[in-house]
Amino acid sequence: MKKPSLKCKVMMLALWGSIAGFSSCTSNDKSADQTETITSELTEITEESFGVAPNGEEVNLYTLTNQNGVQVKITNYGAIVTSILTPDKDGKMGDVVLGFDSIDQYVPNDPHIGGIIGRYANRIAKGKFTIDGQEYTLATNNEPNHLHGGNIGFDRVVWQAEKMPEQNAVKLTYVSKDMEEGYPGNLTAVVTYTLTDDNGLKIDYEATTDKATPVNLTNHSYFNLSAGKKADILNHVVTVNADKFTASDKTLIPTGELTQVKGTPYDFTTPQPVGTRINNLQGFGYDLNYVINNGGDKLTHAATVYEPVTGRVMEVHTTQPGIQFYTAYHLDGSLTGKNNTRYNRYAGLCLEAQHYPDSPNQPTFPTTIIKPGEKYKETTIYKFSTRK
Repeated sequence: MKKPSLKCKVMMLALWGSIAGFSSCTSNDKSADQTETITSELTEITEESFGVAPNGEEVNLYTLTNQNGVQVKITNYGAIVTSILTPDKDGKMGDVVLGFDSIDQYVPNDPHIGGIIGRYANRIAKGKFTIDGQEYTLATNNEPNHLHGGNIGFDRVVWQAEKMPEQNAVKLTYVSKDMEEGYPGNLTAVVTYTLTDDNGLKIDYEATTDKATPVNLTNHSYFNLSAGKKADILNHVVTVNADKFTASDKTLIPTGELTQVKGTPYDFTTPQPVGTRINNLQGFGYDLNYVINNGGDKLTHAATVYEPVTGRVMEVHTTQPGIQFYTAYHLDGSLTGKNNTRYNRYAGLCLEAQHYPDSPNQPTFPTTIIKPGEKYKETTIYKFSTRK
């Protein structure tokens, strides 16, 4: 039987919507649930070649599109989000994440653009931690500390992909072997990207292990909501739902103290343009972990970003207790991304929902250790809209 075209499917969807609208006058809320299910079933997920990974494996690019035309592209190399197309206030579509046109450009030492970071996002002091009296040593790839999973983290390996058209999602699985990058235990990580019809990119993280191990997964997308109209994010207006941040030493390892943001350049409890106080910082830009107010227990609003030229808005909701705000001050113009765009300092911003840095060595922080029989489970949603 010939598969119906997308145009045909849209016509079917419209017909179903008319029927559902008529029946809703005499039925309960189940009709809305049924409409949502049918909508998901009509969604197509495309798959195409994206080149060859350093280990010789062929990798693919998966495209999710929702009923509003919002589109997300994901490759199973590094579980990287390569593109997010969303409309501006005038309805014009634009790509709001940094990235590259081919796998070859992701493979060199790029700054983790768009990938899933693991086994442990952020830093672990001096590349060491102890579990049950056993000390483990990791690569110190960010001297003198360990960063983003080591020399070959989860964003630089090939994941197994499964298309899930019934929910407009791609499920990616990676098995990290015992002592890979120095971490104990065989860890099975599952990341599911779902594009919802309210323009949310939902990321569900799960992991299980056969030996106690630290786990801290996040997505490392660099956002620029101007979609090319601005070369930097200094005009982006940011709000972070956090009264405190984890104070750090000069190598960005937490001291254990939670510092109030009030009265500091790190206060984004009210909307602030990124560039307003950036020259008042000790370094070149923002790179710190915020303690989300009432975070770490349930899905909580963590941050909002507004770009005034295009009117785009991005909300971040997460079950994680912290969120790292990074303004890409390490970019130096040496990388050329999509559309031949050169990525200079502040070309994008990251909002990495996560547990706190160096948690395995900080007993007062929420734990990141999972044990056999336990499941690591977190969710983050990046939701897009516009404002006139």
